[in-house]
This record gives sequence, C-alpha cells and structure tokens, in this order.
Amino acid sequence: MYDRSAHHACKSDLDTRSPRSITRPIFSRLIALLLFISLIVPFPLTPNFLCSAAQAAIAQPDRVPLTLEILQDRLKTLVQSDGLPTVNLHGLIIDLSPENSDFRNQFYRLVQAQIQRPGTPVGLDLSNSVIKGDFQVSQLGLRAPLYGQALAPIFSATEQGQLQRDRRRLSQLGKLSKSLLTTPNLDPQATSLQITAFRGALKMMQARFMGNADFTNTFFLNRVEAQGTQFLQTADWSQARFSQSTNFAGASFSRDARFRSSIFFTKVDFDQVQFQGAVNFQNSEFQATANFNRAVFQQTANFSRIQWQGNADFAQTLWHDQVLFTRSTFSQALFLADAVFDKTVLFREVRFNQPVNLRGATLLGRMDFGYAGFAKGAHLNVPGLRFDSDQAKIVGNPGQIGKYISVPTLQGNENLLRELVRNFRRLEQISDANQLEYTRERLRWGELRQQVYGVNINTAKIAQLTRLGFSADQATAIAQRRTQLPFRNPTELLSLGAVDLATYINVRDRVVARDVMSPSQEALSRIGTGLACISLGLLLLLSRYGTNTWLIFGVGLVAIAYFGVLFWLVDRWRRITPNPIVPSPTEAIWVMSTYSLLSLAGFSAIFRNAEYPGWTLLSLGAIAVPFPALLLLRLYQKGRYHSLMTVSYFSEEGSLRQLRILIGRLPIVPRFEMFRERYVPILWDRRWSWLNYFDFSFNNLLKFGFNDIRLRDEHLPGLITTLVWYQWALGILYIALLLWTLSRTIPGLNLLIYFK
Repeated sequence: MYDRSAHHACKSDLDTRSPRSITRPIFSRLIALLLFISLIVPFPLTPNFLCSAAQAAIAQPDRVPLTLEILQDRLKTLVQSDGLPTVNLHGLIIDLSPENSDFRNQFYRLVQAQIQRPGTPVGLDLSNSVIKGDFQVSQLGLRAPLYGQALAPIFSATEQGQLQRDRRRLSQLGKLSKSLLTTPNLDPQATSLQITAFRGALKMMQARFMGNADFTNTFFLNRVEAQGTQFLQTADWSQARFSQSTNFAGASFSRDARFRSSIFFTKVDFDQVQFQGAVNFQNSEFQATANFNRAVFQQTANFSRIQWQGNADFAQTLWHDQVLFTRSTFSQALFLADAVFDKTVLFREVRFNQPVNLRGATLLGRMDFGYAGFAKGAHLNVPGLRFDSDQAKIVGNPGQIGKYISVPTLQGNENLLRELVRNFRRLEQISDANQLEYTRERLRWGELRQQVYGVNINTAKIAQLTRLGFSADQATAIAQRRTQLPFRNPTELLSLGAVDLATYINVRDRVVARDVMSPSQEALSRIGTGLACISLGLLLLLSRYGTNTWLIFGVGLVAIAYFGVLFWLVDRWRRITPNPIVPSPTEAIWVMSTYSLLSLAGFSAIFRNAEYPGWTLLSLGAIAVPFPALLLLRLYQKGRYHSLMTVSYFSEEGSLRQLRILIGRLPIVPRFEMFRERYVPILWDRRWSWLNYFDFSFNNLLKFGFNDIRLRDEHLPGLITTLVWYQWALGILYIALLLWTLSRTIPGLNLLIYFK
C-alpha cells in the first residue's frame, strides 16, 4: 500500500537540500573517472598526441580482405604511378592459401591477363598488403623462350634488347656446358628453357608475405621496389634478372633468402635489410653498385663466385655467422668499414682489382685471404681495425698477405700494427710479421721527418702560415686559437671554422704541433730528432728494418768489393816515378773483374729486395765513398816516402790456415816480438795474390774468414791505418745489423727470441 506520508517526507528532504549538496556526488564521480583514466593511460592526451594518433590512423588504414569484386574493380580502374598504369592492390589482405584455391586461381588469371596485355607495361602495387599463402610471380608474368624461338611481339624494342642480352649470355654458358659434357648427342639448346618476363614495375613496399615467396627465373624489365617488405617464410629470387633499379631497403627476411645465380644490371639497394635466415647469392652478378650498408646477417651468408662489377658497399654490416666470398671477383672497391664479423670470413681465391676498405671493422673470428689475388694498386686498408677476441686473426698466403695490408698513418694505429705483428707471429708467418714491422717503422720515420722539417703551428708567424697555404683569415684564426689553447696535434685545425678540409689536406704533411720552447731548446730537439730520423732511415734502406736478409747480404757484397779494390789500390799502386811500384795489367784485370762480379751480385740483391734501390745505393755511397775518397786524395797528394816500400802493408799469419771467427780481432799486428814473428807479408809475385785484398776486406767487415790478414805495425802511413780502421768500425755496425736481421728472419731463432 502506497505510503503518502513517506512520500511527503522524502519530498520534504529533497526540497530542504541545497543545489551544492546535489551536485557534489556528480563531481565526485567525474573526479574518480578522470583518476581511473590517468591510471590506465601512461601519458597525457595532449593535442599533439591526438594529432599524431590521427595521422598514424590515416597512414595505416585497416586492411580489408581482397574479394573477387574488389579485384575486378581494381583491374578496371588502373592508377598512374610514375607515369605508368598500375594495378592498385595497396593495403589489402590477399588470401592465396590452399584453402582459398578458387580465389587464388581467379586472382592469378585475372591479374595475369591485365599485366600481359600489349602496349604500355602495366605494373603491380602490393604495398602495405598482407599476402597469405604462397606467392608465385611466375603465374603473373609472361613466359618467354630463351633458345631458338623468336620473342613475342608483345615486347617493346627495349624489352627485346634486354631479353636478347640474357639469351646471348645463356647461349654462351650452354656452349661451354656442351663442350664439357661427356654424354654424346646432347644439345643444351634442345631443352626448352623459358623465363618469366615481368614487364611493369613491381611495388611491394611495407608488404608482408606470410607464406613462401617464389620469384625464381623471372626477368624484371622494370624497377622492383620492396622497401620495408617482410618475408616471413622463404623468399626465393634464384635466377632472377633485375633490369632496372632494385630497392630492398629496410626489408626483413625471416627465413632463407635465395638470390642464387641472379643478375642485377643496375644499382641494387639492400640498405638496413634484416637477414634472419641463411642468405645465398652464389653465382650472382652485380653489374653496378650493390649497397648492403647496415645490413644484418644472422645466419650463414654465401656470396661465393660472384662478379662484382660495381662498388660493393658492406659498411656497418653485422655478420653473426660465417660468411663466404670464395672465388668472387671485385672489379671495383669493396667497402667493409665499421663492419662486425662474429665468425669466419672467407676470401679464399678472391680477385681484388681495387682497394678493400676495412677501416674500423671488428674481427671476432678468422678472416681468410688464402690464395687471394691483388691487382696492381689493390690492397687492404685497415686503419682502426680491431681484434676483439683471442680467436680473431687474419690469414693469407705466407710471405704475400703482409705486403697488401696498408695503414696510412701511425697515429691511432700503433695498437693495430702491434696486433697484426702478433697475429702473424702466432701463425709462424715471419715474413708477413716483418713486413708489418717495416710498415710501422716507415710510418714512424715519416713522423720523425715531419718533426724535423715541419712548421710548428704553435710558434709560426702569420706570414709563415700564409706561405704554407693558409689564407690570411685562417692564419689569423690559428694565431688567436693558440694564444688561448696551444694545438696538441695538427688535426685540431679542423676544429676551427675558418680551416676547411681541403686546406688541411693540403698542409697536413708540412705542419707539426709541438710545445712552445726557447730557440736553443727547439734547435737541440730538432738535432736529436734529425739524428734519430737518419738512423732509422738507414735501417729502413739498408735492411728494411732488419726484415730482409738478402738485402743486407747485397749491401755487404758491394761494400766488400769496394773496400777490397781500395786496399789493393793503396798497397799495389804506390808511385809511378822515379821507380814505378804498380801492379801488372793482368792483375788489374783480375781485380776489376772480381770487383765487377761481386758488385753485380750485390746490385742484383739490392734491386730485387729494396723498396727504393736508388736511395739504398745512395745511402751506401754516402757512408762508404766520401771519407775514404778524402783519405786516398790526401795519401796520393803527400806521396809515400818510408822504408819497406817494396813490401806489402798487409801480413798474414803463416802458422796455420783455417776458417776463423774474428769478431774480437783488431786489424793491426801486435808489437810483441815473438807474436810478430808468426806474421809474414803477403806475396806480390803470385798470380793469386790479389785475392788477399778481398779476403782482408771480407775479414774486416764480416769478422769471419779463411786466413788471418792484418796490417803491419812498422813503416805504415797513418792514412792507410785510418782507412782500415774505418772499414773495421763499419764492420762492427754491419755485423750487428746482420745478426739482428738473421734473428728476425730465421723462423726458429725468431720464435726463440719473441716467445721465450
């Protein structure tokens, strides 16, 4: 029963509440709702966020399934893309799975009929679409014969020319195969070989292939655009031909990517591609630049037997598994700058016609250049190369690979050269390790030379900087900077806005950055540096810094022959008047013939082993010629007036004849009477007596000989004594250099020294 009193009571209560008390629960609920939203949404809903969300929704519309009606409508209304008609299948879900076989058959039949029609090529746009099931491009293109039959008139003159080019190539391969066949009466041209010709452009940007993608044996006569495409299953592009530009930038291959025996006639771009499965480009051909910059290879990558006719750019790539470049040919430069190799890299039997850039690359495994061939001017540019594991190593033909490793500057590469030397010593490739040590010291000599002749940018006057090649503004900027903070190295010039790169390259070999010193201190510093530069230069020229035994032997033969003739001359050619004391013509012929033979052998060794044979001979001449020439000039100018003029200055020990090591022996007979009795002057009246002079030169330089020949100590001109002592002093330096060189080039002795 309705209670009217209760109703009036409730009504009176509502009437008595104020409006603020009525709206308070509403505000409480709104506040609670806002707090709930703030907890769910992790960032504020700003206007910028709403704008970007709307743009993203517009840019990525929801894909709709492709039906037969939509397909027919798209085929009737072609769109223009880059001036060519294109079938627009953009942003769709295309189901080509076996469960949808009826639609799949209709799809291939209808699209093929539109694409193959005569006239202007029709492209296909699958961008931003999802393709379910296996995709076969062979059911879309036009089948063209590669042997015998004429090409269909549907192809334009340009397209026919491109196909004819491929036919000629395959015909040549067929003839080669026929010549190698052992089965008679088998003609490869009798086989019906065909290729799928895709005339229009193929666009697959941001598309996703859920099944296997089959593009095998297809000639793409127009461009292929597959930026950001995802291949979730196997993508097979084997024996494909790409006539125009091809772009796979940012694509992702989740399974195997096969490009076996493919040909890229123009530039191809695989920039930032993710190869998560195995990669196979074996027997392919790149006729233009191939860009794999910043690509990632998760599994084995096979690039063997490839013809790289353009630049191959693999800069900043990541290789997590083994990579094979075996038997490939690089006609242009190979770029591997800043690449990271986790495992083995094989360059076996590769042909390099241009430099290989390994600047900043990182090795964690083995890089094998076994039997690799380098054309003239080709080398491995390795500044900044890092060995980041104990297994990291570079392998190549012993005695060869070290010659092709190039480091342009010593600064910043000291540790690299040390690692390379250690690398080849561990492999017992001593000649390669020595070659790299020679490279290191040659770079060090260049730095010392620059310290001697270079202009100090911290003290040079503005006029001097201008003469070097700086402009007036640049010289002023340098002067202002060094007053605030001195330069520590020449590369800091690039930090000045006024100095451009071209100017720095022009002057970098003529400037140095040294601390400010007084004139006397700077002069002493230059003198010390100059002496170090000369000493190191002689080591480099005369022995390749102790790395070439035959070179040091060649230098020794020339020196022995030269001083042997000098000793014969001062001993046998004493005066002409009044009583001639001269050798016989026969003896002179024998001496000069022996000198010529020894010098010829020494010159041959020098020219075969020295990097700069002319400078080597010049440095040897600077050591051996001036001072002895002054002594001989003074000797013949004064004349000889002493007793025992008809007796030789040289004496031999007559008590025994044997091979002796004479390192501790001095070149003059002692004054002790009983000891002196053992020495007798060498004979002048024997036809073979001229051999004694070369024997003495050999003993005096190498400290090793058959007979002990010394200078007599009575009635001996001091100039002759000085000449003999000069050669003896040079012999001490030479024998030390020879022993040092032998210790670095004999494998057993070298290992004993460096791995003790």
